[in-house]
Amino acid sequence: MTSIKQRLNRRDILGLAAGGGLALSGFRARADEAWPSRSVRLISPYGPGGSNDTSLRILAERFENRFNQRFIVENRSGAGTLIGNEAVAHAPPDGYTFLYAAAPYATAEAIYGKLNYDPRKDLKPISLAIIAPVFLIVNADAPYKTLAEFIAYAKGLPNGVTFASPGAGSGPHLAAELLFREAGIKGLNVAFRGDSTAYTELLAGRVDATLTAITVALPHIRAGKLRVLGVAAKDRTSVYPDAPTLVEQGFPRVVGSAWFGFMAPTGTPDAVMAVFQQAVVNALMEPGVKEKLQLQGLEPRGTSAAEFGQFIEEETAKWGPIIRDAGLQVKQ
Repeated sequence: MTSIKQRLNRRDILGLAAGGGLALSGFRARADEAWPSRSVRLISPYGPGGSNDTSLRILAERFENRFNQRFIVENRSGAGTLIGNEAVAHAPPDGYTFLYAAAPYATAEAIYGKLNYDPRKDLKPISLAIIAPVFLIVNADAPYKTLAEFIAYAKGLPNGVTFASPGAGSGPHLAAELLFREAGIKGLNVAFRGDSTAYTELLAGRVDATLTAITVALPHIRAGKLRVLGVAAKDRTSVYPDAPTLVEQGFPRVVGSAWFGFMAPTGTPDAVMAVFQQAVVNALMEPGVKEKLQLQGLEPRGTSAAEFGQFIEEETAKWGPIIRDAGLQVKQ
């Protein structure tokens, strides 16, 4: 599918189906209808203002320009992204509803057990869009100025420190739990509906730290209100190169990130998914889009569906044991 004007006629559909490329049972649009012929919903599983929401709105604008149709961002936050995930898993597979999935997608089953949707069967990957390195950030007025001082401070507290995260089971939450164990400190994760509200609490001094994407924090860092103590990555990142890695500060296992990618309800026509996947990759390659995302502390990716599926499997395998070891399972 190389043109938005290209139509899926009956011969195209039957040919794709014969080759295993299209499930006719899931094809809900008319055979001669161009996609998209109406507005498309993009579901964010977080609230407005955070890195998931802001990056999705940047991409939605490019999709609208590309297809001359509205791409509506709909925030369905709560329950560690389960609400948004479930909404898309149960949506009609007609090519007009997509999920902008986040890191908790790969860990929800380990944390919550049986879900109201099957993450392996009810949604299909389209493309990994964004990797968001997670940074250890504290209030600039806090008494600790370095990671070593922060750990020493935490060890002096009977109940440990409080960490704000953009949701239970998120990449930032799990990276923080890993840091607690590696550093030998106590910590309490306080989950919010996105990293925007997490930073609000940090700025107000109601939590001690956060370990999440730097997007919302950058203006406050530049204004001297927040301080970066490190990044949970193998190497320093171009997003904020002044931040030393937690690896180089003595914690080689504390590596994690937030991530976002597009998924569709199972049964969505393969031909539509292929067109949308290529649109995602093309948008992320645009210099203007890349610059906007990088200024927000986000690293554009853009992968095939198969690569994104493999990535989710690897994330699930990586964090499952940490969730169990930390006792993070939630009884429903």
